[in-house]
Amino acid sequence: MEKIVVLGGGESGIGAAVLAKKKGFEVFLSDMGVLQDRAKALLTEHAIPYEERQHTPIQILNAAEVIKSPGIPDTAPLVEEILRRGIPVISEIEFAGRYDNAKKICITGSNGKTTTTSLIYFLLKNAGLNVGLAGNIGHSYAYQVATQQHDVYVLELSSFQLDNMYDFKADLAVLLNITPDHLDRYGYDMQKYVHAKFRITQNMRPEDWFIFCSDDEVTVEQLKKIVLQVQKLPFSQQHREGQGASVEEGVISSKYGPNEFKIFIDELALQGKHNVYNSMAAALAGQVMNIRHEVIRHSLTSFKGVEHRLEEVGKIRGALYINDSKATNVNATWYALECMPPPIIWIAGGVDKGNDYSLLFNLVKNKVKGLICMGIDNTKLYESFADKVPLITEVRSAADAVKTAYQWAYPGDTVLLSPACASFDLFQNYEDRGKQFKEAVRKL
Repeated sequence: MEKIVVLGGGESGIGAAVLAKKKGFEVFLSDMGVLQDRAKALLTEHAIPYEERQHTPIQILNAAEVIKSPGIPDTAPLVEEILRRGIPVISEIEFAGRYDNAKKICITGSNGKTTTTSLIYFLLKNAGLNVGLAGNIGHSYAYQVATQQHDVYVLELSSFQLDNMYDFKADLAVLLNITPDHLDRYGYDMQKYVHAKFRITQNMRPEDWFIFCSDDEVTVEQLKKIVLQVQKLPFSQQHREGQGASVEEGVISSKYGPNEFKIFIDELALQGKHNVYNSMAAALAGQVMNIRHEVIRHSLTSFKGVEHRLEEVGKIRGALYINDSKATNVNATWYALECMPPPIIWIAGGVDKGNDYSLLFNLVKNKVKGLICMGIDNTKLYESFADKVPLITEVRSAADAVKTAYQWAYPGDTVLLSPACASFDLFQNYEDRGKQFKEAVRKL
């Protein structure tokens, strides 16, 4: 019996372990941290041995294959040793894809992944399809493959997940944009990050579809360098596309084959320039999937949005509080600042991933009246913005950030949590950060 070792006991790791066990492998799960009670219960239920707070080499280095959590870098000493011994290291998505015959719609990009993935899923559900939502969102893909049967999966894929995918193939791939993010994981080499994102197109065939933003210079430049066998559908707000989606005089026009779908931008449930892109990508995906135009229209006009992404928390003394905790990179924060009305009290900070804040300078000068730095080390934020905002301070908790914002805010102001950084210095993850912010606002 071949042995599979799963490194990491989060959502993806537990799902991979359960699927591996169901497929007849000997399975061992190892996590450097503390496993959640739900994870332990599932492992026990499926008779899967595990360890926490440690990695025992003798238990791991005899594996036929290792399924690695996307959060563990290839440069971790244990992973380097596994690879040195010639043991294949794959992602949960790669493993689950071997046992799944469903049609796979895969979405990646530096920004907008979760919103677009959720929107496409919502659209297909409204069309009555038997569809699963997984990847970097929702429940583990592997666990769903082990326990459910879907005809279609909508998968949000991060660059870390794509890094360890080799034979997996998308039937329809969506690439929203590529901006500098996670460069610390790619040796601060932008081209390595670009290659990671383009792995979403690997193994695709002439009958498959690639939906991409033709306004994104990095994407277009990379497309010039490679040969893709797939059918391409671009979307753009800057120029007309023949086949694909364009904007003209406030109307989105999405053309696929002989069919053209049109919708006014003002009708979209999700407003803001970035959400026009997300909606265009979703409309094209719906058309490729032969969804009726009225279902696409209903979905784009009634979708409720994603928690922690430009989420309105409430108005207090006339100031609007916005939770954009999911903005973990500079480009996501640029979108947030761009579409929010001034004056803005901006809450930012956390673990810097090699951020270049110069992209934000003009927006901050013109729209931000106060910056609250919420992190353990705020040096770079101070150096970048102290001369560009009238007010600046630092705090060590969401509660203190909200308290300070409340003291600074006047009616008509926007209090925006849009950190541009990872959350791991003060919080478990971006969801924890967003929830603590919302809780603090509600306590006001």
